[in-house]
Amino acid sequence: MTLMEHLGELRTRLVKALVAVGVTTVFSFFFYQAILDVLAQPYLNAVEGDRLVFFQPTEAFSLALRVSLWSGLVLASPVVIYQVWRFVGPALTPRERRYVAPLSGVLAVLFVGGIVAGYLALPLTLRLLIGFGGDVLEPTIGADFYLRFAMRFLLAFGIAFEFPVFLFTSAVLGLTTSAKLRTWRRYALTAIIVGSALLTPGGDPLTLLLLSVPLYVLYEVTILAVRFVLKK
Repeated sequence: MTLMEHLGELRTRLVKALVAVGVTTVFSFFFYQAILDVLAQPYLNAVEGDRLVFFQPTEAFSLALRVSLWSGLVLASPVVIYQVWRFVGPALTPRERRYVAPLSGVLAVLFVGGIVAGYLALPLTLRLLIGFGGDVLEPTIGADFYLRFAMRFLLAFGIAFEFPVFLFTSAVLGLTTSAKLRTWRRYALTAIIVGSALLTPGGDPLTLLLLSVPLYVLYEVTILAVRFVLKK
């Protein structure tokens, strides 16, 4: 393909990805209240409250748009991931190309799985962070700040859970093997801990542990997948 053909292909893939995000965002807007209830529940449980508060007249509407866009991105992630793979597909060999569809599915599943894991970890993190206030400091966290924190927290888990696919892809491309991955365990663990600390907005030891442990388990699963699926 010429440079212009590559640019045309990139534009096509971007348009399809943006259309998918737009459709799912509009869909999410109609269910905004239900999505908000789900996102707010960990905080409400942590403070034993029944509602979030906002401080500006326009804040509720802007939050509806932001939560809808966030939900739209999550729902459209399989389509976005698939469009990325379709763009890079022509540069792959026929043998490598046969992994495009399976890896797209695995990426989507891991992304959603990471968000679910983050949602399960969020209440524990909130209780730990809020608990530092003791009996003197009473938490009154605005809806805008909390939802920003929660959505970033969940996205951090979702993105972090994607890394095994990139390791597997590097093995498909011949850049690594299961033997090399085994020798890199110590460095991988260090990278996982540092990456988890950078990704998670809380920065507390509990969140670091809750993210690092499943990521290291996924690293070991990737070693087995490279060994038995790719025979490398």
